[in-house]
Amino acid sequence: MSIKDWPNVMRPREKLLSQGAKALSDAELLAIFLRTGVKGCSAVEVAQRLLVNFNGLSGLLKAPKQDFCNEFGLGPAKYAQLQAVLEMSRRYYQHQLRSPITLTNSNATADYLVAQLRDLTYETFMVLYLDSQHQLICAQELFRGTINAANVYPREIVREVIKHNAAAIILSHNHPSGIAEPSDADRRITKRIKAALSLIDVTVLDHFIIGAQKPYSFADHGLL
Repeated sequence: MSIKDWPNVMRPREKLLSQGAKALSDAELLAIFLRTGVKGCSAVEVAQRLLVNFNGLSGLLKAPKQDFCNEFGLGPAKYAQLQAVLEMSRRYYQHQLRSPITLTNSNATADYLVAQLRDLTYETFMVLYLDSQHQLICAQELFRGTINAANVYPREIVREVIKHNAAAIILSHNHPSGIAEPSDADRRITKRIKAALSLIDVTVLDHFIIGAQKPYSFADHGLL
């Protein structure tokens, strides 16, 4: 049965318009993105199959181009559309942080960092540089590593802080394993960075670890 033959309350697009996007399942949201199904399968059925094949929405969003395009019903055009959607979401969160609202809301900061870092397959270390009012000056990916490591050098962070004339910073890195818990190395490097920046009166407001679930905040756990 085609989606057009479904009752309005069951059609993903109509459901979104009447109840809001949060009311939709992953498959229903993906079906709206796909727009159409394939012969013998509705868009929702195609979406459900893709979620199974890629082990969920996150797996689909970070799938390599070739794997994505090899799926029946997808292709380069859909891949380009999906990448555009992802980039728009990243820029949206970045714009939110650049608004006059100061970065005292850890949830807004975490949302931005999740959009930037969660689906990466390698570990990267990002620094948010803030002015004296805790407004964002810029965000910078400073160090990049392999699947489970990134070499971080406090002296490089000090150099960039001075370059951007920042009064405070927020640190963040991702764990491709998905486990957002600090390792002993994470704790040690945070202390070293904090100590180095204290010499030039720059504050480390937080250090976020981005994994598969809720981001880990050093500040919220009393580690700063």
